[in-house]
Amino acid sequence: MSYVDGFVAAVPTANREQYIQHARVAAVVFKELGALKVVDGWGDDVPEGKVTSFPMAVKCQPEETVVFGWITWPSREVRDQAMAKAMEDPRMQPDVNPMPFDGKRLIYGGFEVIIDE
Repeated sequence: MSYVDGFVAAVPTANREQYIQHARVAAVVFKELGALKVVDGWGDDVPEGKVTSFPMAVKCQPEETVVFGWITWPSREVRDQAMAKAMEDPRMQPDVNPMPFDGKRLIYGGFEVIIDE
């Protein structure tokens, strides 16, 4: 069964191009290590909720945009091995490819795919 890593982040809107560059480098690394697909979406219609919402979850500020993305893997085993290697890859090091957002407010997790229509 395939596996998905999902994430939500608040990115300074002024850093959109930096984010795209960062994400493209990461996508190349993940695909080289076995990812089937890498998707990043820039928030376009992401309403603020009253109880919960994407903006509330990442403490999105007025000058920030919510980003939502996922990586599809053939299995959790492939993902686990790839993530360990990706964190050691020189292209993923903060001094080479810095995160253009506050990583402390990044929400992420791994999910076993149960429906894929």
